Amino acid sequence: MAEAWTDLEIDLIVADYFAMLIEELTGRPFSKAEHNRALKGLLTDPPRSRGSIEFKHQNISAVLLGLGQPWINGYKPAANFQNALVDGVLRWLGSHPDWLAPKSGISPTLLRDPSTLWIGPPPSLRNEPPPACRSHRRTADPRDRPFASGAAACRQGRDSCRPCGRS
Repeated sequence: MAEAWTDLEIDLIVADYFAMLIEELTGRPFSKAEHNRALKGLLTDPPRSRGSIEFKHQNISAVLLGLGQPWINGYKPAANFQNALVDGVLRWLGSHPDWLAPKSGISPTLLRDPSTLWIGPPPSLRNEPPPACRSHRRTADPRDRPFASGAAACRQGRDSCRPCGRS
């Protein structure tokens, strides 16, 4: 059985995770494999495998998901993480207060400007075309529809439906 991760190991992997997360959120490229190799060189007693490090990164994603924070898209949240990992994430957040309350960013006055807010139509619970396009209405006989399979060309010789653009 693998040994439990120490607080030092957890602090190292959490710091590495947040370094990658910052890169992702700012749109800068990064290599998860390079980060994994660098961590593997630091986590030597006991040695941690590539898979163990990957899974721990997924566990950190799960902790962040539970805290309502963003997480790295490439590390899908995994369940069954140890409580010490939650403590490690909270330690990192405690030492980086700007993470939870950034000093710069969206101004409250910016949110008052109606031009910055866009509220679209409510989602539909029905699986049918929008009301503007009734040419795709379901019929008993699929041959009576302009698009028999949903991807076929329109019978009028067009490549797509004029009302909705569906092809």
